[in-house]
Amino acid sequence: MTDSRSHVIELNAIEFSWKAGIPVLDIPELTVFRGEKVFVRGPSGSGKTTLLGLLGGVITAERGQVKVLENDISRFSPVQRDLFRADHIGFIFQMFNLIPYLSVIENVTLPLSFAKQRKSNLASMADSEQDEARRLLRHLELDESLLHRPVTELSIGQQQRVAAARALIGKPDLIIADEPTSALDTDTREAFINLLFAECEAAGNTLLFVSHDQSLESLFDRSIVLNEINRASQPPSPASPTSKAIEVD
Repeated sequence: MTDSRSHVIELNAIEFSWKAGIPVLDIPELTVFRGEKVFVRGPSGSGKTTLLGLLGGVITAERGQVKVLENDISRFSPVQRDLFRADHIGFIFQMFNLIPYLSVIENVTLPLSFAKQRKSNLASMADSEQDEARRLLRHLELDESLLHRPVTELSIGQQQRVAAARALIGKPDLIIADEPTSALDTDTREAFINLLFAECEAAGNTLLFVSHDQSLESLFDRSIVLNEINRASQPPSPASPTSKAIEVD
């Protein structure tokens, strides 16, 4: 039976190599549907970072089709990919990538200065950008007394919440989280993910969450084991007896 839900991510026969002749990604097919919360795992070298680069349009596949929100972004120009990423994808990075000289609330509202679609989305949701930033930070359990402090004064857990609010503001269609809980203890990780889920569900976001931590996997709708679908990270099949005989001959 065909799934009638719309595709947020659709990869078909994609290949990518950093060095000629040495593929990093070789994925026949990958689909993520709107509203899903998907856990992606795989050992180092399985292509996780490269996959996120393709989905964000930072790099482009050598072969195949990378569709995000039913747009083949590999056909976009670099400028079009940058604009598409800003408007439709919120990233939560492992190192958070917050701007140290900006306050908490300025970091959260920063994407709206160059993402017209997210700014437009927000106009129908809140009285102001600052109001929506405060709402997100409050729901992510960041104390309001911290909002005008430089982010450098915050703990790792607090910075993580700022990074999540920045990714969520303006209702981007897709949230990509790259190892965002690696510096947190077990209890804090699960609490943060539950808060993130609540915001994603309220906004109708699709969540792609990359992590090495398999203890979190059961919280998600489904999981993708990247080294199982990425043929480039799989060991070569042993030669059959027939092929060996041919080689000897």
